[in-house]
Amino acid sequence: MAIEIKAPMFPESVADGEVAAWHKSEGESVSRDELIVEIETDKVVLEVVAPEDGVISAIHVQAGETIQSEQLLATMEAGAVSRQPAEKTDASAETAPAASAGEDAAATPGPAARQLIEEHGLDVRQIAASGKGGRVTKDDVLKHLKEREAAAPAPAKQASAPAAEATPAPSSERVERRVPMTRMRAKIAERLLHATQETAMLTTFNEVN
Repeated sequence: MAIEIKAPMFPESVADGEVAAWHKSEGESVSRDELIVEIETDKVVLEVVAPEDGVISAIHVQAGETIQSEQLLATMEAGAVSRQPAEKTDASAETAPAASAGEDAAATPGPAARQLIEEHGLDVRQIAASGKGGRVTKDDVLKHLKEREAAAPAPAKQASAPAAEATPAPSSERVERRVPMTRMRAKIAERLLHATQETAMLTTFNEVN
């Protein structure tokens, strides 16, 4: 039975949204309540999950496209089985890519976790996942950052043992990289700019006897 997967009803005052990321592809099997796609609006990131067990038969909108409330996103076949290759000539050669793909899917971070990972330039594969289905959560990222900070002073203490002049001077170079703003951050920037341009920035002093 074909089931239509639609975007959720957006909150009040939200006109449209953007497909942030697909976590499943066409022909891939899904379980009930498993995350399929993330929709980012000006106010919140919405998660769309599978209503039943089945297989994604078609994806109608791609990542980065703008969508409306309750728009059709994908179609799935309830209770269907994922298509398997007809011939298996080399089992070991096929098992490795499949396992790798499964690990990548399991390590997919949630919206809050992905934002922290991008801000700190982390490798999601190095973060221990504790979420459902091996998903990386925000708490996992924060724990990883704390562990990295705790481990950082150890080499510095060992390096302080030799003479003081052997200690290298701290580098003043900063690594910069440009990343596209999320829809939510773009809206925040727009509102702040609007407030600066339209509101008189004044300070008043009142003296009271």
